[in-house]
Amino acid sequence: MRAFVLTDASIERRAGQFVWLAMDTEKAENAAFKRKFPVEALPTFLVLDPKTETPALRWVGSATVPQLHKLLDDGRAAVRGTGRGVEQILARADRFYGEGKYPDAVRGYREALAAAPKGWPRYGRTVESLLYALDRTDEQGPCARLAREAYPRLVGTPSGANVAASGLSCALGLKKEDPARASLVAAMREDTLQALKNAAAGLPADDISAIYQTLADERENAGDEAGKTRYLEEDARFLDREAARATTPEQRAVFDSHRLGLALALGRPEQAIPMLEQSERDFPDDYNPPARLATAYKAMKRWDDALAASDRALAKAYGPRKLLILQTRADILAGKGDTEGARATLAEALRMAESLPEGQRSERTIAALRKKLETSAAKE
Repeated sequence: MRAFVLTDASIERRAGQFVWLAMDTEKAENAAFKRKFPVEALPTFLVLDPKTETPALRWVGSATVPQLHKLLDDGRAAVRGTGRGVEQILARADRFYGEGKYPDAVRGYREALAAAPKGWPRYGRTVESLLYALDRTDEQGPCARLAREAYPRLVGTPSGANVAASGLSCALGLKKEDPARASLVAAMREDTLQALKNAAAGLPADDISAIYQTLADERENAGDEAGKTRYLEEDARFLDREAARATTPEQRAVFDSHRLGLALALGRPEQAIPMLEQSERDFPDDYNPPARLATAYKAMKRWDDALAASDRALAKAYGPRKLLILQTRADILAGKGDTEGARATLAEALRMAESLPEGQRSERTIAALRKKLETSAAKE
């Protein structure tokens, strides 16, 4: 978003309408913000009401330039409270969604869709928000059925592609014994394949990549390893093309994480080394390139290179992200045969996890580190 969308010249006309703030949730001084406004995934966009200091609208994930403009318009309307009828219902649902009150948001978005006139321009965005809220409340069946119902109205649009992929993901989340599961998976797979063919309709590259990943997940679920590999390879080729078309180092590096993940999934970690080395040269103060290099070298069992990359990443990292680097380092040391060093690194990660301020502290991470440390000790 920052490299491709927020740089668009049309965003400049919004300068006087909003006070813009980019928040690095890894920094300790921003823990209070994250505690007040929990961020479940990145990117997340919030439109905050300055009077109540509460989210009037939230959007999780990528957006095209036209989608972002619509979101900003809806955010202003929600803050002003100037909407009437269905727009007022939508603004209320958006507030619930922004505050993470997903059951209330589900009811609100359903009410908005029921009251919406034919051709309502906010239909797609409302369905996407409702699908996310349904997923967060673990309502996989209603999520898949809504996507199946809504997709035909959104064919050929960015929202349509996201709705199809979200619906397939929800269908895959149904229990195996659910009698509706097989038909919903099959239907949503066809919708998702159609959406992929229409992806040139302005869908962001990372959303297209996510569609490939969902299709790969469906093939894995069906026991079709060859089909899974085919989609992963198509995704890798697609991202390679997108990276080659990038006009700035920042745009190219946007794809590093996804490309590394695909290289690892395909058992070809060595293919990621050149791009990550280039990113480390382009962004010498960023911990991400050396951290990713450590992961790639670990997969290649190049332990010394992995440790050296880990050293460089740790020297630049901060906050919760440092925990991930330490955990990778522990795995590298264990792979090298240094069990004592691996345990010491896990213990360091645990101490750091316990010391993080509220808003960054994760009890789940702490529990996982304790378990991993106990398992490591038990192997001795």
